[in-house]
Amino acid sequence: MLSLATKLALLSGSDNAPLLTGITRGIEKESLRVQSNGKLATTAHPKALGSTLTHPSITTDYSEALLEFITAPSSSIAQVLNELDEIHRYTYQHINDELLWVSSMPCQLGDDSSIPIAEYGGSNIGTMKNVYRVGLGNRYGRLMQTIAGIHYNFSVSEELWRELQTASDNTDSLQDFKTAGYFALIRNFRRYSWLLLYLFGSAPAVCKSFVQGRQHQLVSFGKDTHSLHTPYATSLRMGDLGYQSDAQSSLVVCYNSIDQYIKTLREALEQPYPAYDEIGLKDDAGNYKQLNTHLLQIENEFYSAIRPKRTAASGETPLHALEQGGVEYIEVRCVDLNPLAAAGIDEETIRFLDTFLLFCLLQDSPATNNQEYAQIPVNNSRTVYNGRDPELTLLRDDGEVGLRDWGRTLLSELQPVAELLDSANQTQAYSVALANMQERIEDDSSTPAATLLREMADNNETYYSLAMRKACEQRDYFRERPPSDKTIAKYRQLAQQSIQRQAEIEASDNLSFDEFLANY
Repeated sequence: MLSLATKLALLSGSDNAPLLTGITRGIEKESLRVQSNGKLATTAHPKALGSTLTHPSITTDYSEALLEFITAPSSSIAQVLNELDEIHRYTYQHINDELLWVSSMPCQLGDDSSIPIAEYGGSNIGTMKNVYRVGLGNRYGRLMQTIAGIHYNFSVSEELWRELQTASDNTDSLQDFKTAGYFALIRNFRRYSWLLLYLFGSAPAVCKSFVQGRQHQLVSFGKDTHSLHTPYATSLRMGDLGYQSDAQSSLVVCYNSIDQYIKTLREALEQPYPAYDEIGLKDDAGNYKQLNTHLLQIENEFYSAIRPKRTAASGETPLHALEQGGVEYIEVRCVDLNPLAAAGIDEETIRFLDTFLLFCLLQDSPATNNQEYAQIPVNNSRTVYNGRDPELTLLRDDGEVGLRDWGRTLLSELQPVAELLDSANQTQAYSVALANMQERIEDDSSTPAATLLREMADNNETYYSLAMRKACEQRDYFRERPPSDKTIAKYRQLAQQSIQRQAEIEASDNLSFDEFLANY
């Protein structure tokens, strides 16, 4: 077993710089379309943005109003951010007076029936995507599904894996070695993900409308009874108001190996669940109310802050793709939209995420035991609600440790990784990003969560007013820089091609939906 120091030494030096400049990342960014008064848009997905079923860059997530922008994988941070910027500018040309909501937590919501579920056309695969979302609404309510976030996709080069494997005298296939390495990354990520909630949490408050009829531990923001928060909150999206499920609370998915991961997740896919059985599979008219009555309809229903991923063929399940091909990349799902950044994420955040994830990959990563499985959600919950409390402690081994003490230790361990990335990329930007995060550990006032609450207090704003102001500022920012003729032509072509591709898929269906679903 190679130590972190040995791996860092192995990867250092100018000859090995290409191993580290080959880090590939991609961003999936969700944003609600809202009306000019901040209420959820009820309009259909704009036709100029193409088919949500087949467009490679612009689609929807749960709701017809929940846009999702997808950048192509790239080893250039600038290219990823430029593409994200480009998609925003093009989209703003085609949503009339609507706005893109800049916060992870929605506002001005009505009841469940006012939230339109995404449509994907009449093909079997399009119908399945829609029914899956109908099922989510029936199981958890539609309000929870309007929460938005950033998904960060990350992988390192084949050459880096090959170098590590050779130095380790490992005789597995390269893909098996990579898969085991990505699962080691995931285990470390889960141990330390509370740090990302502290540093980047940007959802410290919510609109009162979001928690109507739900139990919660939030309090009013001063005299403002329309906004709720906790004084030291970081990312309410990642707490029990966000992507959480009582049904899944008993589900322990094992990340100690790909075989154990697939086994435990597959069991959940096959496990009947009485409460979902009560919902029923179809209504009296024969319309599906969910894909099945199991604990999970499909793998994506499992809420996790990080996922092992493999690009699946059309109609192939994610688990089958993983089982056949191993892990291709990992997807980080716990990053909030940052209302302080025009595109919801900035270069500094990306550089820190790359440093953190590379550290998680290179650092020794023992198997997770039952004690740690129990501690991880407790640490995340404490950080969600009280992460910026200087006295907050987290569970570690058989005792407790101050969040900031543990944070200082982790960031010091990240230092040589940041320096390695600086050297390979001929920059100081990774060390600068790390230094700025160290400042956030020492003084939480520069965290996004604290900054947003301070702006609300200074401007005597509600959460709604703050988010609307930021949304209008960002709309103006993107509209003042309209896309070039070349960019417009590119996205028009992508839209037309996606619409044509959807039509081809619909024309090629030769099974009933019942038959298609049974085969899937």
